[in-house]
Amino acid sequence: MLKRLLAGWLGLVLMVMSSLASAEPAHYKIVTGPERGTYIQIGQDLSKWVAQPAGIDLEVMASKGSAENVQRMRFEPGVKLALVQSDVYQAYIDMANAGNADAGTAIRPLRLIMPLYDEEINVVVRADSPMKTFADIKDKSISVGLIGSGTAQSATTLYHLMFGQAIPEQNIQHLSNEDALAALIVKKVDVAIIVVGQPAKLFNDMNPELLQQIRLLKVDPAAPETARAKQTYFPATIRATSYPNWLKEDVPTLTVKAFLVTYDYGLRDTVSKLNHFADSLCANFDNLQEHGHPKWKQVKLELPTLVHGWKYYGPVEKHLRACLANRSAAISATAAQAAQKPRSACTEQERLLLLCK
Repeated sequence: MLKRLLAGWLGLVLMVMSSLASAEPAHYKIVTGPERGTYIQIGQDLSKWVAQPAGIDLEVMASKGSAENVQRMRFEPGVKLALVQSDVYQAYIDMANAGNADAGTAIRPLRLIMPLYDEEINVVVRADSPMKTFADIKDKSISVGLIGSGTAQSATTLYHLMFGQAIPEQNIQHLSNEDALAALIVKKVDVAIIVVGQPAKLFNDMNPELLQQIRLLKVDPAAPETARAKQTYFPATIRATSYPNWLKEDVPTLTVKAFLVTYDYGLRDTVSKLNHFADSLCANFDNLQEHGHPKWKQVKLELPTLVHGWKYYGPVEKHLRACLANRSAAISATAAQAAQKPRSACTEQERLLLLCK
């Protein structure tokens, strides 16, 4: 019954989506992350399963990551959507509050469509390194990711929270994820910090022999550095099943949230297209979870209360909340109907055992 109710409601939405898809599509862009990261795969899923049925030709653009994406949302024509890390947004707000007017101009029009999933912080060292936990990276040579990437912001923020100081300039290297792992193996850096959702192609596509030369540091839940890091980040686990050719056991770590964002657009046509995108996101959410990147299975179709200055994009929020209400109503109707279902007639066996009432 639930499937029939949902199917009826979703059918109406999909009919609208079908008519939109047959019209001339809008050409939009979404900026994501590195070619071998999770963001770009999430963007490809959104393009295929959400944008296309909504009549939007969504071009998926690779990038260095979150900080670059904020700037491209502001300046690059056609970029209407982006994936960013929640702490990068907070970093812009902090800079704006500290008096950097450009930071405020870039970030304040940013609006959230929906929170997605957690991205694990991978702190990678050589297999023969004496380091055991996050707290051991102090004063080590560290690759923190490319300038403009979300990894760079997370790595520097994490270090500052844990140790109460910035990474010494002579200890920082800004390398891509692939170059960071190569530099780690040849001992040009001691630590590579990589923020990416599991399972990441970066690790699963690596040569097995090279994988055996690196390992992950754990978070020590009892360490004071961990307590300070939890002001911004949250406990999580990198599962051995995500990297069966590498990890022999689960590794405790920290995470940052990935957000799907847009700008506070007011033009009627753009608002309309983004509303269609929201309707399609709701209607095709099950397809994302079934056919998309494994991370979609961790995404909940919900709009939680926001903190740290975030705001939802108003028009899309209305459409998604209507979607959630319809889904909830369908579930409630099914439950009520099940509760009122009349007792079926007694079977012959029940009569013989005097069980009929």
